[in-house]
Amino acid sequence: MEGGNSPNLQLQQLPLATAAVSVQPHTDSFSYKENLIGALLAIFGHLVISIALNLQKYSHIRLAGSKDPRAYFKTKTWWCGLFLLVLGELGVFSSYAFAPLSLIVPLSAVSVIASAIIGIIFIKEKWKPKDFLRRYVLSFVGCGLAIVGTYLLITFGPNSHEKMTGENITRHLVSWPFLLYMLVEIIIFCLLLYFYKEKNANYIVVILLLVALLGSMTVVTVKAVAGMIVVSIQGNLQLDYPIFYIMLVCMIATAIFQATFLAQASQLYDSSQIASIGYILSTTVAITAGATFYLDFTGEDVLHICMFALGCLIAFLGVFLITRNRKKSVPFEPYISMDAMPGMQNMHDKGIAVQPDLKASFSYGALENNDNMPEIYTPATLPIVQEQHGSKGVSAPPYRVLEHSKKE
Repeated sequence: MEGGNSPNLQLQQLPLATAAVSVQPHTDSFSYKENLIGALLAIFGHLVISIALNLQKYSHIRLAGSKDPRAYFKTKTWWCGLFLLVLGELGVFSSYAFAPLSLIVPLSAVSVIASAIIGIIFIKEKWKPKDFLRRYVLSFVGCGLAIVGTYLLITFGPNSHEKMTGENITRHLVSWPFLLYMLVEIIIFCLLLYFYKEKNANYIVVILLLVALLGSMTVVTVKAVAGMIVVSIQGNLQLDYPIFYIMLVCMIATAIFQATFLAQASQLYDSSQIASIGYILSTTVAITAGATFYLDFTGEDVLHICMFALGCLIAFLGVFLITRNRKKSVPFEPYISMDAMPGMQNMHDKGIAVQPDLKASFSYGALENNDNMPEIYTPATLPIVQEQHGSKGVSAPPYRVLEHSKKE
């Protein structure tokens, strides 16, 4: 009896195994579809943000070069840029609800690529083809590498998906890997903050590490908030969980402090350096936080993880080459404001600026270098030597301006 029943048992178990196998490809295709939706939303958001920043930059430059008395926030161009900026941020915010955090964060390289291309297209200087290729060859190579790295990130990105419910987020929040990670991050943050505030260690790596550590918490909370909102829209209300409001407050607080440190870094260092070093540090720390909190790489094979890491390294190199293309600093040439010279015509009345040609633009939007801007705009103080009047009653000029060589 037992021997006769065993074939029947095997036949009865076969359809169950077949059904279990047939469900797995459907789940994988659905998760890859979510990855694609999240990646496209992130790419769209970063492209729109780059366009918005350059539109606002164009508004500032156009007002600065004209006699229009209006403020920048009263122009249609600036408001159009603000609208596109909000639209792009919403696209990036919603992308975290569909794709893993470790996939979305490195895609911010798209904004660097777009800013470099827009800066080259709308540049005002005229170059010969030979000079143009020599000047921008690194930008073109960097854009190509960043695009290749972005393709590898999307293709071999983590494929872990889980509904962002209040129970799941609370479980991740109290898990021992994340608690250990938070302990290490808090210790590092306090040490960096001590050296930055007390020891005046105003190094760019120190400031951007503070930004990266805060940014890792920002993206973790952004994914939680965005995911819970999407789950609530789908019908399973999550807004009544206290963890939602805890994550929301942490998201706003870390974003504000992150912007504060970024503003301090922008006052000390060039925007190109901030863009490249900040992207590398923020992406690395954010991927580590996502892998610890959301367990993004759980179940991934070694090949996918290595190809994803290779995509990150290629994107890092591409962003570094793009931002490496910096303009040479213009040597300082002293000038005298015609307003201060008695008996001289005021050339500012005709709209002619008596200043050296900077050949540079604002560092707002496109990645343009503006080193030594305060030094260039500072008027030169030329020494005045008083001469004594001669005994013969010959009138002498009241002052004499000493000539300085360019070396002095």
